[in-house]
Amino acid sequence: MTDSDPAALQTLLRLFQAGLRAADPRAVLAQHLPEPPARGRVLVLGAGKASALMAAALEEAWPEVAIGGLVVTRYGHAVPTRRVEIVEASHPVPDAAGEAAARRMLELCDGLSEDDLVIFLASGGGSALLSLPAPGLTLADKQAVNRVLLASGATIGQMNCVRKHLSAIKGGRLAAAVYPARLLTLAISDVPGDDPGTIASGPTVADPGTFAEAREILRAHRDALPPAVWHHLEAAGEETPKPGDPRLARAEFRMIATPLMALEAVAAAARAEGLTPLILGDAIEGEARDVGTALAGIARSVAEHGLPVRAPCVLLSGGETTVTLRPSDGPPGQGGRNTEALLGFTLATAGRPGTWALMADTDGIDGVEAAAGAMATPDSLARARAAGLDPREALRRHDATGLFGALGNLVVTGPTLTNVNDLRIVLLR
Repeated sequence: MTDSDPAALQTLLRLFQAGLRAADPRAVLAQHLPEPPARGRVLVLGAGKASALMAAALEEAWPEVAIGGLVVTRYGHAVPTRRVEIVEASHPVPDAAGEAAARRMLELCDGLSEDDLVIFLASGGGSALLSLPAPGLTLADKQAVNRVLLASGATIGQMNCVRKHLSAIKGGRLAAAVYPARLLTLAISDVPGDDPGTIASGPTVADPGTFAEAREILRAHRDALPPAVWHHLEAAGEETPKPGDPRLARAEFRMIATPLMALEAVAAAARAEGLTPLILGDAIEGEARDVGTALAGIARSVAEHGLPVRAPCVLLSGGETTVTLRPSDGPPGQGGRNTEALLGFTLATAGRPGTWALMADTDGIDGVEAAAGAMATPDSLARARAAGLDPREALRRHDATGLFGALGNLVVTGPTLTNVNDLRIVLLR
């Protein structure tokens, strides 16, 4: 990895790792478990990129408790477990394995009693992995909708509103199936605002959303939808369970890791490095390149005015940006919302000395399998141009991952088996 100050890059990597450790299920899950039930059985269910490691952490915390169940995670994210079955399925576009896993979960809920305890392990990615279509719809219908949503620039909240109203298990429907058993959801948040109803599309919590809202989100894309999808939304059959539904009376929700917890851990690590941390927010959304440009503006203020904090410092932020694909952009490159935000930042800082940044997805996959994200240095633009690369063209073509890969500045972790969304670290000296 080439840079005039490799120590700065190592600092960024250490801070990123501190954020990942704060969201590791093995470090945080056990303290949120209740006492095992005196009688009745324990059924463990779950969905998400972190769900397999969460199940393993639960087994480790309760070595003598008779538990069983099923969780579904992304391909390549399984870990060894002894009592809870792990199934892998596709993300972000659902597949038949996820559909079969969701159907089996509902079957496992048959015959539960008031003495039983169900623990649901929720984390980012659960929406696509828990893919059981509503009656009258097919998996192909849901796959088509997912593709439309992923290219539309819709927020995660909007995407999940639609998903809940096309599902037989999301939006509180799993909680309704669990009743009258006690239900405890342990969640790792990957969504801005930590809304329980948005994490994995809220299969165990009440859903205030409506079919009408789902129609409005998709209205501009109606012509690209399978006819059965629009018909289902217009028919507006059985609504998702709403707040106050008696079937959710025994359901409890506990957040065990969040983006803010990760940012606070990074801030503590920064102080230990002699850097002043400033957390800008844990729920920053918007077009990725625009967020990068805004962060560059704050970095410039720090360098020129010592505001809102003096260097040496780190600017920290989390949330989930979006990348809107337009036909006029041409065929997209290797993508990555974090690398695209980083390229926007790099262009806006224009080689300013003393400015480094790391932007990455805490699940280890920034849209493509190749990287979690990337790092930028003061000489990134100069090195790119010296190599015959055009940074502005790479941004136009959504090929930021390709550009940073050519520079040797990708952050490659592989699946981290957790997910508290994007983590952006700007280092100023």
